[in-house]
Amino acid sequence: MRFQSYFNTAILLIRQYDGSVPLVHFLKQHFAKYKKYGSKDRRHITHLCYSYFRLGHALPKLATEERLKIVLFLCNSVVGDWPLLFDEKWIEHWSIDLHQRLKFIQSIYPLFSVNAIFTWHTELSDGIDINEFAISHLIQPDLFLRIRPGHDKPVLKKLGDAQIQFKQLTNHCLALRNSSKIDALLDIDREVVIQDYNSQRIANFFPLITDSLTPSTSVWDCCAASGGKSILAYDHFPKMDLTVSDIRPNILKNLEKRFQIAGIKKYKSFLSDLSQFSIPNSQFQFILCDAPCSGSGTWSRTPEQLYFFSEEKIKMYVDLQKKILRNVIPKLVLGGYLLYITCSVFKKENEEAIHMMEETFSLQLVKSELLKGYSTKADSMFVALFIKSK
Repeated sequence: MRFQSYFNTAILLIRQYDGSVPLVHFLKQHFAKYKKYGSKDRRHITHLCYSYFRLGHALPKLATEERLKIVLFLCNSVVGDWPLLFDEKWIEHWSIDLHQRLKFIQSIYPLFSVNAIFTWHTELSDGIDINEFAISHLIQPDLFLRIRPGHDKPVLKKLGDAQIQFKQLTNHCLALRNSSKIDALLDIDREVVIQDYNSQRIANFFPLITDSLTPSTSVWDCCAASGGKSILAYDHFPKMDLTVSDIRPNILKNLEKRFQIAGIKKYKSFLSDLSQFSIPNSQFQFILCDAPCSGSGTWSRTPEQLYFFSEEKIKMYVDLQKKILRNVIPKLVLGGYLLYITCSVFKKENEEAIHMMEETFSLQLVKSELLKGYSTKADSMFVALFIKSK
């Protein structure tokens, strides 16, 4: 009966949650208030809550309990701890193959459509498989590690000794199960960086600019956030003259600690709302602009955002991106490079942003790429490299 209790608790929490704060914070606040939940209780209830929002906008008129049962069936390859919640027919059709489970749900609920999970089809960037992208929201993404230079052998040995399973996607990128416990095993930010696979692939753009930059090239990570891309750039340009900025004071404080662990000792930082103003009297050879965006390429990690998103927000983010770019691009020297990045799958934030920058500013597109994550259990991202030619 404990699992029925988990189910009932999750139903209550789902009904209380309004999307105004990240789900992880909402659940932490609840568990902090009610101390009766042990670690196993929290894990199961959290799994149920996250699973519910993975169904996105499919079958919206069904009761919360019924939607949760459907998505629990779809998001788990085996019945596991939940057999008492399902009748025999469901259990008989519980296949390890997700597509078989989808067929079963479609046979019971004729109105169910995979593509209804993610409804903004006409807004998607070119080249995205709508069906596979929609299905990816039912799947928990992997945990990705980037091994930092010089730490390959010790990291692989530690993982092997601890019998932690992983896939090595590249020389420096490892994919692990999301539940893998590595914090006590590996030295985070010194040996490895927790960084999505496609976020790591941004480094593939660096060779396109290497010949044009000096060892001490000036780099500005203008929307630094957690600093992962700054550390990535540092590992390729260790003598760079780094400047970071963000609108949030706590972010810059956290960056100070993270950079210290990562060995980044010389850098400048400043607090700025780049939609209003930029850094005065400075010019840069290379600007990283990981722009604030809808985050639609990451919703398999944060499915509550998929559930509560409205199309009007796309324009809000596009307007914000334009304001930031208008203040950032003038700080780029002639012949300098801008790397524009979003974790969005919406063309207004991606391809249409390219057209805007080419038409509005003296920027020439060097290369752009949509990094699709749904085939590798990773985030989807968009990257465009520009050179200032005039």
